[in-house]
Amino acid sequence: MKFLSLDSVGGASGDMLLGTLVDLGADLDRITKLIEAVVPEPLAITREAAGDAGLHGTRIRITPEAPTVWIAQQAAAAAPHHAHAHDHPHDHVHGHDHDRAHGHPHDHGHDHGHAHDHGHTHSPSAGEGASKPHAPHRGLNDILALIGAVEMPARTRHLAEATFRRLAEAEARIHNTTPETIHFHEVGAADAIADIVGCCYALELLGVEALRVGPLPAGCGTIRCAHGEMPNPAPATQVLLHDFVVTQTDEPFELVTPTGAALLATWRAELKPAPATGRILASGMGFGTWKLKQRPNVLRATLLEAASEPGDRETLTVLETNLDDANPQWVGDLIGCLLKAGARDAWAVPIVMKKGRPALKLGVLCAPDDAASLRRLIFQATPTFGIREWSVARTALARHHETVETPYGPVRVKVGELEGRPISRTPEFDDCATRAREAGVTPRQVAEAATARPL
Repeated sequence: MKFLSLDSVGGASGDMLLGTLVDLGADLDRITKLIEAVVPEPLAITREAAGDAGLHGTRIRITPEAPTVWIAQQAAAAAPHHAHAHDHPHDHVHGHDHDRAHGHPHDHGHDHGHAHDHGHTHSPSAGEGASKPHAPHRGLNDILALIGAVEMPARTRHLAEATFRRLAEAEARIHNTTPETIHFHEVGAADAIADIVGCCYALELLGVEALRVGPLPAGCGTIRCAHGEMPNPAPATQVLLHDFVVTQTDEPFELVTPTGAALLATWRAELKPAPATGRILASGMGFGTWKLKQRPNVLRATLLEAASEPGDRETLTVLETNLDDANPQWVGDLIGCLLKAGARDAWAVPIVMKKGRPALKLGVLCAPDDAASLRRLIFQATPTFGIREWSVARTALARHHETVETPYGPVRVKVGELEGRPISRTPEFDDCATRAREAGVTPRQVAEAATARPL
């Protein structure tokens, strides 16, 4: 299992997260193609070398291409149907692209929602000449529709959608409204979609399954936006970082942005907890745009692999119970629940009990620390009155995952090693099934293609 450890010095934003994942090895060309498929507006996505305080890494810039021209074209196309750019309900809430406009340290266009009075106009920020025309607005459902309309890995779609829902829920809580009424400024939303979809796809490309996040730095003072001063960190960021460990700094900048916080909160909730130890595979640095006062504006990510040493022995627990009065469908569902709850393995074997009654013997293999919670789950899901258990010793091969390119697309393969040499290779069935559906072939054909090269 590969997992990610994040150590933040200068903060965390969508572009910094994307930069550090690309610096780790995620393919920016593939990420760009997916972003371009999802986001209707033309975006320029560039990678550049960056460094500060002796550290070196990657900076990702995502900027609209000729946004004024694009906005004017869209406004002209919509003119017969929309009499005014502000034709929306009075209790409408939308995100304001104030990170770019007001000089906060991360040039990524993250959206801060705020109550929008009908007919309100934005004042130009420092350095801007005149008020820019409003871009069209997108709501949460509009953004989810864009993500849902494009072919992408299922986990990428799930994480991206969950991140936007979490971001909208945080803004809705701040403004005492509902997530469905949260709307994002068009250009800011395009940048946020690119950040979120790109970061979630980068996790997929790197094979990340678990996450660890170190303490996050918090800026001080207030953040200036078009509607006045707000506390730093922004209210939505505070909501999103609930239960995270933060460290107060003297930096008068927004260090962790709402989009960065939404990604981290979603990944922590959806991915597995990282193990305590692991083997380092790669390290990456993602840089923000602005120079901070007392620290480098950088986010470090370390890609690790949790692998048993060849021939490593561990003590596990076996739970077992006979079920002659349980619906087999309950048992099938329970096996999935047990695995999701931390069981190393779970199974059911047909048996015959007294008086010739057909039954199932349910077995579970787990770590000793997980036995109590899994016993409770079995008691709740079945009519059994007793569960047997005993300790067993297991010798495990070292294993790691690698992604193999096949004629049908990429497939993750689990490789088993003995004494430092690979001796087995097993394709992930979910990947084989997905590629098979896409190519109109069978999972077996995809699996054979994934294991065609010799060990």
